[in-house]
Amino acid sequence: MLKSWRAMTLWKRVFIGLFLGILLGLGLHYGLGDSGKKIADTWFKPFGDAFVNLIRMLIVPLIVTTLVSGMVAMGDARRLGSLGIKTVGLYLLTTFFAVWLGLAVATILQPGAGLGELISAGNSSVDTVADKLAKAGSAQRSMTQYLLDIIPKNPIKAMAEGDMLAIIFFSIIIGVGILLAGEKGKLLGDFFESASEVVMKVTMMIMELAPYGVLALMTWVMGVNGLGILINMGKLAAALYLACILQIVFVYGGLIIRTVLKLPFVRYVYGIADTVGVAFSTSSSSATLPVTISCAEKNLGVDKSVAGSVLPMGATINMDGTAIYLGIVALFAAQAFGLDLNIGIYLTVALTATLVSIGTAGIPSASLFLAVGMLQSIFGIEETQAVLIVAFIFPFDRLLDMMRTVTNISGDVAVACAVAKWEGQLDEEVFKSKSVV
Repeated sequence: MLKSWRAMTLWKRVFIGLFLGILLGLGLHYGLGDSGKKIADTWFKPFGDAFVNLIRMLIVPLIVTTLVSGMVAMGDARRLGSLGIKTVGLYLLTTFFAVWLGLAVATILQPGAGLGELISAGNSSVDTVADKLAKAGSAQRSMTQYLLDIIPKNPIKAMAEGDMLAIIFFSIIIGVGILLAGEKGKLLGDFFESASEVVMKVTMMIMELAPYGVLALMTWVMGVNGLGILINMGKLAAALYLACILQIVFVYGGLIIRTVLKLPFVRYVYGIADTVGVAFSTSSSSATLPVTISCAEKNLGVDKSVAGSVLPMGATINMDGTAIYLGIVALFAAQAFGLDLNIGIYLTVALTATLVSIGTAGIPSASLFLAVGMLQSIFGIEETQAVLIVAFIFPFDRLLDMMRTVTNISGDVAVACAVAKWEGQLDEEVFKSKSVV
């Protein structure tokens, strides 16, 4: 029995924990009333909190190592030539569209509206929504102040205090410095790449506990709140899927494939079918990379030299699905806490989501871990409140991560096709021919 359980893929085990937690929590909520709520809060919440604390432990190491190693992964200065500039520029352009699509959809659908009352009702350690409003004065800071706060006076202190905007800025600067240092910076680059791998392994170790953490969290959430919480989760999922579909159809398909390249969008969709299937099932851009390269070369006629350089870079720095998600989660939290948003907040969310997405590891749920620091930095909410938002989302994150990854790899291939055509290394006959998948 134990061997069969361990042989099962992690996402299946998480869903089992999710399902059992919902059933158990609803049984406590509707079967035992106030007694059930007390049981959920007393016996299940501590185990859920312990799992969340493990996630919190990784936030700063994960941001620093993945962002620096992500910059280093761009390679030496020769890769930042003609092909590199076109690739990075196009990736940044698609990410720009992605994050604003996410913000627009979240603004319209309001997935976090009303969630603050449920949080306050379900967690005695969290203040009322009115108190949160008073504590979130940093949300009204000017854009100039935000820009000044990005530059850390003391990077070590910023890390100790969890000042994520400053940490992100410092990490990117270090990554660029390593690239510019060339051979002399290789040792430090190798250190960060090695550190990133170690943090990834620790992350995956903690993720093995996810089914049990999800079971405890969902039992507590459903035991205290009942079915009301699922309405917000449904809106969040709808917002993400809608924004991702719009990104794929209109930005990748309409803008890049049809308008810029003047190629058939349907063939592009057929050509990436295999990699979409793998991406959706694994929720990992990195794990999907071999299939992505194969589809780009064999189905869409992208030259091997372009596919071999553009797509690995994309798996590292092109995380449009993640940018969409982080923007939506930021507004989800702001709506939950009833915060007033101005154009400065929107610009800061867009900038931060873009920067964080560039360095996000290509493994399941990595972006959700980084959302905690982003919520603290932008809105000035307490870490406990930020983690609580993430804790509500985490049990459903696998379903959301599937679509994020599909969006990421779809963008990778679209950019690879564009760069290949501009470099004269796209076989359009192969692209336009009948699908081989």
